Amino acid sequence: MNFPQIDETHDPARSSWVEGADGHTDFPVQNLPYGIFSPPGGTARAGVAIGDRIFDLKGAARGGLLPAAAAAVLDGTTLNALLALPGRDRIALRQALSTLFSDERQSGAVEPLLHRAADCLLHLPAAIGDYSDFYVGIHHATNIGKLFRPDNPLLPNYKYVPIGYHGRASSIRPSGVPVVRPRGQRKAPDADVPLVGPSQRLDYELELGIWIGPGNPLGDPVPIAEATDHIAGFCLLNDWSARDFQAWEYVPLGPFLAKNFQTTISPWVVTAEAMAPFRIPQPQRPEGDPQPLPYLWDEADQAGGALAIDLEVYLSSARMRAEGLAPLRLSRGPASSMYWTAQQIVAHHASNGCDLRPGDLLGTGTLSAATRDGYGSLMELSEGGKVSIALPTGEQRTFLEDGDELALKAVARAEGFASIGFGECRAVIMPAR
Repeated sequence: MNFPQIDETHDPARSSWVEGADGHTDFPVQNLPYGIFSPPGGTARAGVAIGDRIFDLKGAARGGLLPAAAAAVLDGTTLNALLALPGRDRIALRQALSTLFSDERQSGAVEPLLHRAADCLLHLPAAIGDYSDFYVGIHHATNIGKLFRPDNPLLPNYKYVPIGYHGRASSIRPSGVPVVRPRGQRKAPDADVPLVGPSQRLDYELELGIWIGPGNPLGDPVPIAEATDHIAGFCLLNDWSARDFQAWEYVPLGPFLAKNFQTTISPWVVTAEAMAPFRIPQPQRPEGDPQPLPYLWDEADQAGGALAIDLEVYLSSARMRAEGLAPLRLSRGPASSMYWTAQQIVAHHASNGCDLRPGDLLGTGTLSAATRDGYGSLMELSEGGKVSIALPTGEQRTFLEDGDELALKAVARAEGFASIGFGECRAVIMPAR
């Protein structure tokens, strides 16, 4: 397992001459995530976040400021070609950028290529060919299972197979794009027939997204020991869910209209290289759980395949925002609640010969902590709609209402290193059309 290594770019003492970068909540010089942005009056292009600025990578490439291998793929309007680069070339680019932002002698060449992030428009970072969503948050899977099967919440395959399904890439949107309440079929337990209308049980799902880098040829599995070579980076992901549609449609083939109406992601690719200091051992499986089959087992993956990321969810109603009230934190929990690692997800996805391609996106599934204060969905927090959540205005919520804004946040933390964030992943719920 060739995890990216810690180097001088991760040095917590490294500072940046870019104003506001040092100590930035999300984007200090130790992060350097990639995205696609449009500067004021300009067209979409590749950029890197540094503090409250975005550095124009296209302009830097044309100005001869970047390594040749990276410069050759930074002239387009997506990051697919950059994600496809081998790890050594992505490392070289990261090291070059770190030097540009930390060496004040470079400011004359760099300053003209910096734009205020608040003035720019952010886009999806890649042309997403395929999107698959998994179900590796074991506490979430257990909580949801208990609502339907109190005595047997996890189905027999859960601890053998990283469960997943193929989602809809066309409806993925970056943070800030509103979500229109979906319409579809739902059937109440006491009703004879279903009806069609707006979802009454609209929910969010707190997830991590995994960006695929170099792909694999059709028919060639990805060995677990090489899976990290195919992971270019991570983002936040909210797989919006219409729980009433889902309950009616998911048997026998799984989610469809309940999930495909929209997925929201944070627009920055936090690179696998930036995450090097935040790798931790995968939590040990409970005694009695089966050993993963050989194609999913790697000792190095178990020793450092999990991620030290704190995840949070915030809700604000339209009334809360009108009254100037701060968003209500619904939950906080660790990303280490994944029963399967990101590398196991990738290895399983390609184990039958499925070809993964640069810019493909994989979701982890909802990541909930073991306790209520870390649950990653309203379905869990409201116990299936039975328990209301009180907002500071006195409003009550079991599921999302029109006008509600839901925001996900994430920060990677490790002793002795600068913390890095993922940027915002938020959207407002709009009425059904």
